[in-house]
Amino acid sequence: MNRQTFWGDVIKYRTLLLMLLPAVLFFILFAYVPMAGIVLAFKQFNYDGGIFGSPWNGLDNFKFFFDSGDAWRVTRNTALYNIAFILVNNVLQICAAILLFEAVGKWFRKLMQTALFLPYFISWVVVGAIAYNLFNFDVGTVNVLLKGLGMEPVDIYNTSAYWPVILVAVSAWKTLGYGSVMYLAAITSIDTEMYEAAEIDGANIFQRIVKITVPNLYPTLIILVLLAIGNIFRGDFGMFYNMVGNNGLLFSSTDVIDTFVFRSLTTSNEIGMSAAAGFYQSVLGFGTIMLANYAVRKYDGDRALF
Repeated sequence: MNRQTFWGDVIKYRTLLLMLLPAVLFFILFAYVPMAGIVLAFKQFNYDGGIFGSPWNGLDNFKFFFDSGDAWRVTRNTALYNIAFILVNNVLQICAAILLFEAVGKWFRKLMQTALFLPYFISWVVVGAIAYNLFNFDVGTVNVLLKGLGMEPVDIYNTSAYWPVILVAVSAWKTLGYGSVMYLAAITSIDTEMYEAAEIDGANIFQRIVKITVPNLYPTLIILVLLAIGNIFRGDFGMFYNMVGNNGLLFSSTDVIDTFVFRSLTTSNEIGMSAAAGFYQSVLGFGTIMLANYAVRKYDGDRALF
């Protein structure tokens, strides 16, 4: 493409390019410019020298991170939680989308869709407050009911075993509406003649779902799963921090890389190690999405991201 053609296209599509500009600026400012700070992972940071004037220390920050004993724990928790989120959330979202599509009555469908979507707009701070009022040992709703039934109260905030189930359930509840909308859009784009032909051939509603709806959701499912896999080593900081906070008794089952980095910065002031942990997280995420995309491309090249 020569220069004249390039500027001609810029003028021709100037409205679309202006609409794209805010998103481009957002990623430049908040994704690309901060990448310069990656040098902190290889430096002994001090406030006199700043980011670029601090002395280099090679891989000492990474060694400190792995020798601390926390690296495996936070990596394991981050990956397992995200795998659970991907599996549970997508299955529930597909089921909800199918139920909404098959629901009889336009007003009922709209009401249920609104009810499912509402939790997505609730802040994690509010969700954390709701969880506290449910699970508090002394005055939480769950323990008040248990006491009323003559049972022993459960100390949920001091028992780490309960939290994997709680966090997966809360994530599913909060994202159910948003995800089901995307799958519902994919279902509504399916050619209705396929359903009509299947109905004429005597297929019942369950056969139509299994033979037509679910197979046609595969492209959408693969794309969403690939995008989620790219963030498999990134924990939802808002969820984990607001649900658990700095409760050390729960770190064994709830501490993820993001909360570990935040705590390292705010409590121990280990800026170099925090940068090393963040860089380690980014490398894992990049490698995971490349492997997943390669596997999908080998299976079906048309459904890969690139």
